[in-house]
Formats: sequence, structure tokens, C-alpha cells
Amino acid sequence: MLAAPAPLSLVCFRHREGDAATQRILDRVNGSGRLFLTHTRLDGRLVLRMSIGATHTERRHVAAAWEAIQEAASPPD
Repeated sequence: MLAAPAPLSLVCFRHREGDAATQRILDRVNGSGRLFLTHTRLDGRLVLRMSIGATHTERRHVAAAWEAIQEAASPPD
């Protein structure tokens, strides 16, 4: 769920199920070493932040990041 407008390259989002699910994504993604997400709180809710704007970023990089986020969002084993 998009958590704030994205006028530049910073996208803020969170899991619909709340802070625990969002924290799980953050921990899994950052622990994987595939990419690094930062976080903040908006309206008291945990929000993940991803900046997409490096000169050499390609569509495949964004697709790979989205895949990693989706994998991290799956229920725990």
C-alpha cells in the first residue's frame, strides 16, 4: 500500500497487515543483502522507504527489488 505521495525517487510503502508484517519485510529484505530499505513512521505507522534514482538503475533492478520485497512479504515458513 502506497503510504505517501512519491513526487521524486523516494517511495514510501507499508504492508496492509500493519507494523509487524512491515517489520518482517524490512528484516528479511535487509538481511538478505539483495537490497537495503530504510524506514520511518508516518501517522504513527511503520513505513518502508526505497529510493530509486541512481544514474545506472534499470528496469530490471527495480523488478528485482520488487521481487525481493514480495518474497519477504510472504508468510513465515
